[in-house]
Amino acid sequence: MNDLPKMGKLIPAEEVVEQPLYEGRREIYSRAVSGWFAGWRWALVILTQLVFYGGPWLVWNGRQAVLFDLVARKFYIFGMVFWPQDFIYLTGLLVVSALSLFLFTAVAGRLWCGFACPQTVYTEIFMWIERKVEGDRWARMRLDQQPMSARKLGRKAAKHGLWAAVSLWTGFTFVGYFTPIHQLTAEVAGLFAAVPGGAPTLGAWEIFWILFYGFATYGNAGWMREQVCKYMCPYARFQSAMFDPDTLVITYDRERGEPRGTRARNADAKSLGLGNCTDCGLCVQVCPTGIDIRDGLQYECIGCAACIDGCNQVMARMGYPKGLIRYTTENALQRHLTRRQILARSLRPRVMIYTAILGAIVFAIGFSLYTREPLKVDVIRDRTTLSRDVDGRWVENIYQLQIMNTQEVAHRFIIHASGAKTLTVADTESVEIPGASTRMVPVRLRIEKGTLPFGSHKIEFEVTAADNPAIVARERSIFLVR
Repeated sequence: MNDLPKMGKLIPAEEVVEQPLYEGRREIYSRAVSGWFAGWRWALVILTQLVFYGGPWLVWNGRQAVLFDLVARKFYIFGMVFWPQDFIYLTGLLVVSALSLFLFTAVAGRLWCGFACPQTVYTEIFMWIERKVEGDRWARMRLDQQPMSARKLGRKAAKHGLWAAVSLWTGFTFVGYFTPIHQLTAEVAGLFAAVPGGAPTLGAWEIFWILFYGFATYGNAGWMREQVCKYMCPYARFQSAMFDPDTLVITYDRERGEPRGTRARNADAKSLGLGNCTDCGLCVQVCPTGIDIRDGLQYECIGCAACIDGCNQVMARMGYPKGLIRYTTENALQRHLTRRQILARSLRPRVMIYTAILGAIVFAIGFSLYTREPLKVDVIRDRTTLSRDVDGRWVENIYQLQIMNTQEVAHRFIIHASGAKTLTVADTESVEIPGASTRMVPVRLRIEKGTLPFGSHKIEFEVTAADNPAIVARERSIFLVR
């Protein structure tokens, strides 16, 4: 009963081998590396974190410079205030981001993944903490193989404590873009205040998002690391569709490196029948995803170029030319193209089309923002009373004007209506609206009887800032005569 059929025969149960459907995770102990690309990677780590952690603390016009106030439905980005009606700009930003990703990938592969992706950035930060606490690659491997001791427990606790601190600070900063950071600081401090009621209470949603975003940072950068890039990120799966033979990717020069083999530093590689690759394995040891770039381009490669820096160090020690592993193209390797030829081939139709579309969209968004009116007006008719007689002389319609002052300066707005000779504003002719505010203003329009025939007639509202006539908004509506 335990035997299995195979080609008409039975296989003994003891010969059956179970094959798991999922590969178990192999712990990756990446080695620290220095070099030109490592310097660029750390420069972008510092730059992105200065922007992220410092953004909520910047002040502009007496308020937080970058704040997405979901409760008030106002979004402040330095001197601009956006409303839900400006959702088109978010759409434009997403389109620009996608096209930029396509363009960079077509030109030079996974630059975003290797140098600026949040997963890469925080993994780099967490690995730096890990190296400072537990040591470099071999020290960490030895520590993990040792039985539990006070020393091991202390180092592990210190590492995870620092990881947790960075993660919680990251979650706190993230929430600080949606709740004013100074208010959030007071609320968090209120949790530890000695005097009850001495500070505002931290909301449940704020606590949730601080912990959730902190937990995501801790889990992704501290534990999952390369698994996020290999299994969770969809970009790794469809990136190859944007590659072509002229895309710059990290490549091992097999013609120059093979046959690989160890040798003494002063040995003559040609007399030994060897290529430049010393088979030291450093390119594998420094790789954060644990792949061997000498096996060819793989979807797990995030383009961080750590293997380039590691290999260049070995080439320098051996006295060989650098660039055994380098950024180059498939055509450049096959045809032995020069740098000038590689650059010339990078200006191919796909790249030019991406660039043209991206430039056009960026110009359109920039022009729209530059010419954006600081005043918005919506006209809503009163549907309970469409038209009524007043004093036997006038026909009156009632409207609600939603006036939005998108500037952060208060203005007095004058309301005017046109479309008929005797059309007048019966009551509200001007209104004061504070900066970055909206107000519903009831407006009654009157016209003398007999001026217009029965039916609906087109009219136009004009709202103008009293102190700046250039700030004006016009909105059409209808006037009913019954």
